[in-house]
Amino acid sequence: MTGVPVSNVWDDIKPVQSQAAERLGYPTQKPLELLERIVAASSNPGDIVLDPFCGCGTAIAAAQKLGRQWIGIDITHLSISLMKYRLEAMFDLKPKTDYAVIGEPTTTAGAKELASYNRHQFEWWALSLVRAKPSGGQAGSRQGKKGSDKGIDGVINFVDGKNRAPARVLVQVKSGHVKSGDVRDLVGTMERENAAMGVFITLEPPTRDMEKEAVSAGFYESPLWGRFRRLQILTIDDLLAGKTAQMPRHDITFKQAERVKTPPDARTLDMFEDEE
Repeated sequence: MTGVPVSNVWDDIKPVQSQAAERLGYPTQKPLELLERIVAASSNPGDIVLDPFCGCGTAIAAAQKLGRQWIGIDITHLSISLMKYRLEAMFDLKPKTDYAVIGEPTTTAGAKELASYNRHQFEWWALSLVRAKPSGGQAGSRQGKKGSDKGIDGVINFVDGKNRAPARVLVQVKSGHVKSGDVRDLVGTMERENAAMGVFITLEPPTRDMEKEAVSAGFYESPLWGRFRRLQILTIDDLLAGKTAQMPRHDITFKQAERVKTPPDARTLDMFEDEE
């Protein structure tokens, strides 16, 4: 009510329900309205907001919306990926152009270091390079999925045809030695899971036999988007150079945050790894 001071008990903001438009699927996501109130009450436009455990980025989204500068930090590459997708969907902000991302590999040597340090974090980071959703694992956890992944590390979803039928691209990530049998296994998984396409991401260069196996998988014919190789091999070198998988439009893999427009300001997003 106008003229009534805000008390220290806030019961007028609803939690993020399962069907809420802003829900992104992060297990501890807070309402944007709540973080907007906190940021507005405790800072002025142009101030810097620091969130050292930013999860899916609600605090930095509120800061950006209210004209604050911000620094966000999280310990997992999956969370960093979710924040990048959210900033793009809400504000059309692009990493390296509109804000800095510190702590992600920028070279193959850095990728190898990450893979040797934590295989799951390397996998999540590699999946983010093709905007694939990890198969299992919690965004706030440093550990990956438990049990067998059945040959599927990540999934890219798209719709195709006149009826806009759902389809999937299965993604597998390898950080060690690779061979032609790995590609054949992925093709078998695609058949078993009735997947439209597959992407094989490798830290090491593929062998000639692997490339032959990928070619022999044939093509996916899309009535809306054209013809694509059914199985594509991409190295980390390829992805760092800007190359990506060729496939139908796939912006439905992750839940998209609602668009908000604000003037640009200086920002940074940090990937923090604690020492063990």
